[in-house]
Amino acid sequence: MFFESWSSLLRVVIVGTLAYVALVVLLRISGKRTLAKLNAFDLVVTVALGSTLATVLLNRSVALAEGVVAFLLLAGLQWLVAYGSVRSARFDALVKSEPTLLLHRGHFLDAAMRGQRVTREEVVTALRTSGLAGPEHATAVVLETDGSLSVLPHAATGDGRPEVLQGLRRPGATD
Repeated sequence: MFFESWSSLLRVVIVGTLAYVALVVLLRISGKRTLAKLNAFDLVVTVALGSTLATVLLNRSVALAEGVVAFLLLAGLQWLVAYGSVRSARFDALVKSEPTLLLHRGHFLDAAMRGQRVTREEVVTALRTSGLAGPEHATAVVLETDGSLSVLPHAATGDGRPEVLQGLRRPGATD
């Protein structure tokens, strides 16, 4: 249970080092986008790469070459999704979510918050984290495509014009 053999440990060291080097080289070649936290597909690739590395390290029935092919497959699929997103608005809309306005000019947008499963407490926490005392001090709180909350204080939109808010999904919002 605690120790099987020295050869098992040596395999983990050798295969782990080689798999790590292969993954780092692949990530350098494929670019920063492969590990970006921009949308659900990016997150899936990041988690899948980690899971694949762990499987190659700890599962004797998975050869290093199979793991490297899995790395290449995941990075290649990520590249194809990014390529398609950049070149086709329709494909981009299919694979990416839109940011959602949760608070606008100090007013909570309850329908949007329910639809995104975000509570008022989470929005208030984001306001406090941004140094704002309450919703009345914010022009907007936006749920970004990566799941983070962006807070725009009144000064962020100049004289209150909503240019920075264009393109957001705003269910139930009124200007």
